Amino acid sequence: MVNIEDAVTAKLSMQGLNFEILVDCEKALELKHGKDIPVEDVVVSGLTVFKDVKKGEKANEHEIQRLFGTTNKTDVIKKIIQDGVVQLTKEYKDKLREEKRKNIINLIHRYSINPVNNLPHPPQRIEAALEEAKVKIDEFKNADEQVKEIIDKIKVILPIRYEIREIQIRIPAKYAGKSYPTLKQYGNLLKDEWQNDGSLLAIVEIPAGLSIELFDKLNSLTHGEVESKILNVKWQNY
Repeated sequence: MVNIEDAVTAKLSMQGLNFEILVDCEKALELKHGKDIPVEDVVVSGLTVFKDVKKGEKANEHEIQRLFGTTNKTDVIKKIIQDGVVQLTKEYKDKLREEKRKNIINLIHRYSINPVNNLPHPPQRIEAALEEAKVKIDEFKNADEQVKEIIDKIKVILPIRYEIREIQIRIPAKYAGKSYPTLKQYGNLLKDEWQNDGSLLAIVEIPAGLSIELFDKLNSLTHGEVESKILNVKWQNY
């Protein structure tokens, strides 16, 4: 259990009244997001509900009964956490920011290419560009929503093109069966037609950065006998 000095407040306001508890930040957020955790492992100050944690003022039992419909502290505490606001520690914000940073790097790596050689940028190079451009990651904003602005900042450092490709792929009959799962794994399969000769004609929509990896896999499976043609490119030139 976290030390009381490191605990944070979870707070729920109802009809102008505040109900507060001291909790372990990460465990409270896990409970809030649906994980089955015993309330006793989440709270730091026992099953005590406060109207003001800092002043040590406990909530009125009659108000708890009236507004929560119960005086069962386990149920009350769960509702405060699930419906209220959990204060975040600096450490937790830093953790969220680092996770979001990794997600953004992965998105740029998957969806973008270097237009000079049509190859994806390695994640390490993207990360270095983020640092050089002094990009700030918003830990609360969706990674997809931040990518456009971030690409605008790093494209002065890295030549970059952000795109999704529609690719037509033909696989010979003797390799079609074992190649089919790979097509589904790497992209959005828009079309799959089995030809009279047993070959597979497919159209797959795939992030540009992943297309190289897909063809490495397919060439390995078919011993280089795969045929492909780019039909369309979307989201080009952010």
